[in-house]
Amino acid sequence: MSLQACLLVLLGGFFGGTSRFFVSGAVGRRVGETFPWGTFAVNVSGSALIGFLAGLGQRHGGVFAGEAFRAFFIVGFCGGYTTVSSFSLQTLNLSLDGEQRGAAFNVVASALACLAATGAGFLAAAGLAR
Repeated sequence: MSLQACLLVLLGGFFGGTSRFFVSGAVGRRVGETFPWGTFAVNVSGSALIGFLAGLGQRHGGVFAGEAFRAFFIVGFCGGYTTVSSFSLQTLNLSLDGEQRGAAFNVVASALACLAATGAGFLAAAGLAR
């Protein structure tokens, strides 16, 4: 990986992580933090975005398939925006707090919603080609 690509990942990760902090916090303040809705919203929206960006790369090529685009947006921004570590800790905390149903719901709903969002984003990018 080139130095330029590394710097683009760093910059994208900065913007992605900062966005995650604000989006997750805003959702948590709006709907409450008993269940980790902020992390859920971030992971689902990030999944839709990465699907869309991957679809752009596959359908349109060019700048969307280039190393710089992938480094900044897909690896950096989306990698910094979505978070498995927060999801894992919040799921563990739900379980430790006796909320086994909430923990199980978080695992199943997150996996299904993120996969569906990635597919929807990919299909949305494919629709742009028509």
